[in-house]
Amino acid sequence: MDRIFDLAIIGGGVNGCGIARDAVGRGNSVFLCEMNDLASGTSSWSTKLVHGGLRYLEYYEFRLVREALIERELLWQIAPHIIRPLRFVLPHHDGLRPAWLLRLGLFLYDHIGGRHLLPATRSVDLAHDEVGQPLIPNRYVKGFEYSDCFVDDARLVVLTARDAADRGADIRTRTRAVDIRQADGIWQVTVENTASGERSTIQARVLVNAGGPWVENVLASGAGVNAKAKVRLVQGSHIVVRKLYAHDRAYMFQNSDGRIVFAIPYQDDFTLIGTTDRDYEGDPAKVKASAEEIEYLCASVSEYLAKPVKPEDVVWTYAGVRPLYDDGASEAKAATREYVLELDLPGGTPLLSIYGGKITTHRRLAEEVLEKLAPYLHGTKAREGWTAKSPLPGGDLDVSAIPALTAELQRSYPFLTPEHANRLAHAYGTRAAKLLGSAKSLGDLGQSFGATLTEREVRYLMSSEWARTAEDIVWRRSKLGLRLSSAQIAAIDDWIAAHRVLPENSLLEAGGRP
Repeated sequence: MDRIFDLAIIGGGVNGCGIARDAVGRGNSVFLCEMNDLASGTSSWSTKLVHGGLRYLEYYEFRLVREALIERELLWQIAPHIIRPLRFVLPHHDGLRPAWLLRLGLFLYDHIGGRHLLPATRSVDLAHDEVGQPLIPNRYVKGFEYSDCFVDDARLVVLTARDAADRGADIRTRTRAVDIRQADGIWQVTVENTASGERSTIQARVLVNAGGPWVENVLASGAGVNAKAKVRLVQGSHIVVRKLYAHDRAYMFQNSDGRIVFAIPYQDDFTLIGTTDRDYEGDPAKVKASAEEIEYLCASVSEYLAKPVKPEDVVWTYAGVRPLYDDGASEAKAATREYVLELDLPGGTPLLSIYGGKITTHRRLAEEVLEKLAPYLHGTKAREGWTAKSPLPGGDLDVSAIPALTAELQRSYPFLTPEHANRLAHAYGTRAAKLLGSAKSLGDLGQSFGATLTEREVRYLMSSEWARTAEDIVWRRSKLGLRLSSAQIAAIDDWIAAHRVLPENSLLEAGGRP
């Protein structure tokens, strides 16, 4: 326990990992603990978008939208393997928002955020354009098509953590902070390995509470802080159905209750539909999509689509809890998406808690956290703003280079099917070759678990990306759970139980480099 970290972070979601990455890149020593798997809370249950938040303009959140729009292209450029451009079709619905208001909102959306790479909005004749074909004939004739981006949210978190670890951060998953104390101006954080029950104590000069839905639980662990801010837990649920249409655009559908619902092409053969907004009480770890929410999402898209979506069409559901800052808004849909940073100095020792935030603005949030903590950290003036230009692992390629990378993988590894090569290129970018190594045949990749998942990939995910269970692998490191049977998923857990794979981070803890 002799070492004193500059910064200790509790919470391995997108905000915690983003802060760890930025801080260690500025020369700070960083410790991060996550009680479960990385991105196992809110960060893996999003709508999978890097976007400005068009609907937030209605609530006059212009600063938030502008910041998110700027971040949208920055994130795309540093992670083009897991982030891709996506065109959205917004049909005009008679009786809801007037066409002039939609046009004005999209004009602002195109111009307030410094759009440079993504194509601009265009008007669409839904009666004749292919994007009108899945819609109810003659009901929707006018629409608009605009740009945003799709993201593999859980991989964004894992790759951010991987980059932080590669730069020297100590990242510990399945490690719960059970007690927080301060002594002589230093935080003493007792952590428990949730698998073994083993406890240890680390020391840090500054503590960041990035607990997400558990932010208030962390403060209750003995930190000695009576927080002024409050968290508002809002449930967002999603459903996944078989592919609803042939083209590659997404839809943004308006509802009569003022909410919007997205229908997004997902994992090649599916359509993702979401989300809901309802206040949530209870354990955030136990949140599930309710029958009422599933019915609501089906009804919302069926208001537009020629072929209705029914609850029996649903192949998968997921739900998450957004830890929003409680601004007193009467409805969950109107609660602010702005993040709030609360700095407390109990006994003069800095503790910063995070309320709210969006995946899109996590990088900028990390910068603001470090600006706020600059007086208490040694390295925070070095390389300020560096995360906007440095690619995430595997992202050191041009935004349009994924097809070329897929082709290169097929040339170098001719035993890969086009689908397999494409999946690896999108998941791992330029690190796909590190995963495949010197393999000369499919057999060299070891046991096949189905849906192109092999033993070689499982080993890589366990050694390099903190995966420990089949759930980590098929629902967070990938979405192959949509294609695998329960027996195939169980076989992965059986394999894991029979093989001990050491993480690269164990080298870091011993003082080495990965």
